[in-house]
Amino acid sequence: MKKILVILVTALFLAACSNSNVSDEATKRKELQQYRQELSQLEGKIEALEKELDNNKTEEAVRISVAELDTQRFEHFIEVTGEVEAEQDVNVSPESVGVIEEVYVKEGQRVNKGQVLGRLKTDAQKRSLEELKIQLDLAETNFQRQKNLWDQNIGSEMQFLQAKTNKESLEKRIDGTQAQLEMAEIKSPVYGVVDYVYQEKGEIGSPQVPFAKVMNIDRVRIYADVSESYLTKVDEGQMVNVSFPAIGRKTKAPISQIGNTIDPNNRTFRIRINMRNPDRMIKPNLVSVIRIRDYLSEDAIIIPSLYIKEDFKGDYTYVVENVDGTERARKVYLETGMTDNNRTEILEGLSAGMKIISEGHNQVVDGTSVTY
Repeated sequence: MKKILVILVTALFLAACSNSNVSDEATKRKELQQYRQELSQLEGKIEALEKELDNNKTEEAVRISVAELDTQRFEHFIEVTGEVEAEQDVNVSPESVGVIEEVYVKEGQRVNKGQVLGRLKTDAQKRSLEELKIQLDLAETNFQRQKNLWDQNIGSEMQFLQAKTNKESLEKRIDGTQAQLEMAEIKSPVYGVVDYVYQEKGEIGSPQVPFAKVMNIDRVRIYADVSESYLTKVDEGQMVNVSFPAIGRKTKAPISQIGNTIDPNNRTFRIRINMRNPDRMIKPNLVSVIRIRDYLSEDAIIIPSLYIKEDFKGDYTYVVENVDGTERARKVYLETGMTDNNRTEILEGLSAGMKIISEGHNQVVDGTSVTY
């Protein structure tokens, strides 16, 4: 009997414990559900407060500078290097062979056209000329007598013709000798300056050996080679900008001539520019820089090349727009054209009246609040 009572008591105790565990688990689950509902309500309140605070927060604007766009004239130039040549650059040589007897000029001396620069020895020609003159006097006397007799029908015609022929022959020989004497004079064919005197007194002069160089640089010619790709953009008479870096001079001049052939080695054609040089500061072989305009737009949108950025989509820049009463930076993609002297033509993306960010464009992104 005692054993039965013990078993019954134990069974009742275990049942009570089992009911207690079930009751505790249900209570905890109910509490967990209540906490989750409270957390959801708190998260909603937090989100609402954050939005309210964001709306009330004042955005700090980035200070920038802007430039208002307007259409303007735009020119694009190509640059080529030119070489200066004197309009007249002559090596003067004697017309005959002989020993140089006199040199009348010095280097740097200005000379006129036809001025004698030097002379060859002409002793033999002078003696020959004197002899021929004596013979001519006799021949003229003989011819005059024969003519008088022939006019009186005295003497033979042959004697008269021989006297006439002898006189005329001597006259031609004298003319030839005088021409040789003139050829012994070394004359300048142009007006200019004696740049070099190659020979000295006592040396042998000849037509194959230059005696002196005479240059006239009152006018000069500039030659330059231009790529064949610009053949249709260069015209005769077109004004070009010419600068001489060595002497710090800039000027404008028309293209005087365009070559008719393309150099097969470098695929270029030659242009020539004629220029006045009154102060003679432009020297032969001086390097010049020639700027030739190959593009012109009268109404172009131009911005400094520095303003243009690039990303994986292409070229862009920043402009300022008013969005809901706030000035903001806006990213604008561009189609660019020619660039000259760090200035770029904008074909699409910008228009007159827009305000482009000129300073501070590195501190903004699309949508940044700005002030200026």
